[in-house]
Amino acid sequence: MTSAPATRSRGARLRQRALFLGPGLAFTAVFVVAPVALVMSYTLFRRGRFGGVVHEVSLDNFIRAFEPVYRGVLVDSVVVAGLATVFAVLLGYPAAYAIAAMPARWRNLCLVLVLVPFWTNFLIRTYAWIVLLSGQGVINDALVSLGLVQERLTLINTRGAVVVGLLYTYLPLMILPVYASVARLDGELREAAGDLGAGRVRTFTDVTLPLSLPGVVTGCIFVFVPSMGNFVIPELLGGGKALMVGNLVRDQFLVARNWPFGATLALVMIVVLFLLFALQSVVARRFAVGR
Repeated sequence: MTSAPATRSRGARLRQRALFLGPGLAFTAVFVVAPVALVMSYTLFRRGRFGGVVHEVSLDNFIRAFEPVYRGVLVDSVVVAGLATVFAVLLGYPAAYAIAAMPARWRNLCLVLVLVPFWTNFLIRTYAWIVLLSGQGVINDALVSLGLVQERLTLINTRGAVVVGLLYTYLPLMILPVYASVARLDGELREAAGDLGAGRVRTFTDVTLPLSLPGVVTGCIFVFVPSMGNFVIPELLGGGKALMVGNLVRDQFLVARNWPFGATLALVMIVVLFLLFALQSVVARRFAVGR
């Protein structure tokens, strides 16, 4: 039989949890769950003659979302976001590894430098890349001055420019989780590998890289997901030629006023996000068991 003091203690703990969790849960429910549920409900309806939503159940939006033209945009979005993610891993992992190996006083400074781009307005940074990549921009001027090219290159309004813009924007989101993963590795494991005869390369491939892989997967999600949904960079650096899913969703809501179809495209992106989080969970669980 439960005593009265124990019951009061349990009730006090529940009130304490409600006090701390309540505001966050309420905010999430009102400003995240409810809007997403509303948008997702639009996928089952159809567009009105002059825009808006007609509450007549239809599956035409899902059929249309997988038509060849939209399927091609989805594939292109995955390719562009995937390239940005791959380059982010190739550049971010060495940077994070080097920062983790630095003395504490330099490590903090480097982490601040990684975060400096976030202190500047996103649009300003994107327009800066237009100045750099344009036909009369800094990069073309430098290449012509050095005699490396005879004619100015077309760097802007290309898929490569979009990849560069996405890479620049989201590279810190790769560096930070990889750094966190590498920094908390037990140094004795690497020392033990060295004592057993493993060289630096073998120690990295057999010890450091596998144990830091959850951080790499997290970084890939942080880069890939917002890259898929970004529409500003493809619009400004791609000149509208590199159409991505984010551009389609924006156009359906703001230009075509086809909210149900825009919601369906957004749902496709959310499904991709959940699949990536599921992959991250599997990888993290597998390596947690391995430890």
